[in-house]
Amino acid sequence: MSTNTETQKSARTSQGFTDDEKAAMRERAKELKAEARISKNKAEGENAALAAIAAMQEPDRSMAARLHEIIKANAPSLSAKTWYGMPAYADNDGNVICFFQSAEKFKARYATLGFNDRAKLDEGDMWPTAFALKGLTAVEEARIVALVKKAVS
Repeated sequence: MSTNTETQKSARTSQGFTDDEKAAMRERAKELKAEARISKNKAEGENAALAAIAAMQEPDRSMAARLHEIIKANAPSLSAKTWYGMPAYADNDGNVICFFQSAEKFKARYATLGFNDRAKLDEGDMWPTAFALKGLTAVEEARIVALVKKAVS
């Protein structure tokens, strides 16, 4: 083995993934296998998303459940599913448009509502794609409704 290859190998292992990252990757691998088996079965995806929400601790569970209601009501073209073990909402081609990441899962200070590159949120050359959530009031809900509608427009 060359010295360069040995250096690259040791750098990879010394900068390996955290246990949380490994768990998220295992979750994603299971999801990909399930998606291949069920091939866009919306009911199965909805059940998986609702199960992921039910497994969350408060206050993440309440926020995720309310976001689910908001997204389903304002973007009915999106299908619920899980993505890296978190509830996500995909277009008809299976591309995730938006997702919820609980604070608890990665021991973060806040939950996150995120949007992927397929979301049509473009505003010039720079725009936000993730939003911190500590709670949901009417103000946040109105902003989320506007974001979700814009994302699928």
